[in-house]
Amino acid sequence: MRKSALLVATFTATALLLGGCASNLSGDSYSRDEARRVQTVRMGTIESLRPVKIEGTKTPIGGGAGAVVGGLAGSAVGGGRGSIVAAVIGAVAGGLAGSAAEEGITRTQGVEITVREDDGSMRAYVQSVQENEIFRVGDRVRIMTVDGTSRVSH
Repeated sequence: MRKSALLVATFTATALLLGGCASNLSGDSYSRDEARRVQTVRMGTIESLRPVKIEGTKTPIGGGAGAVVGGLAGSAVGGGRGSIVAAVIGAVAGGLAGSAAEEGITRTQGVEITVREDDGSMRAYVQSVQENEIFRVGDRVRIMTVDGTSRVSH
């Protein structure tokens, strides 16, 4: 009974950690370092839009947490040497599963926005899809850039 409670607590903590790892890649989200910084603003017209997937994070947290959970689950199987072998196998399998789960949980839907800027140049920008902002071909947009990070908005 005690091991199952520990597994549930570990799994819950892992889920909370992975949720906290997801960075926001939308056009209206700024890091603390970007706030109150001067931005360059350019104007342009959307030429094309394409849906894309933005891959999730791949930090050691997912694999490490999965390894802990898998090792604990494996150690509950059998006794003696069998328990040790099962714990090792469980840790390896849990680490792989945890890493894949982290990437899947933090993956997001994005949009590639190709803009013809007023100076005649053509550039593409990728950001996550936002429910409150819909882009259409032909829309006039602003491109804000600070420290090499650009955002497209209306």
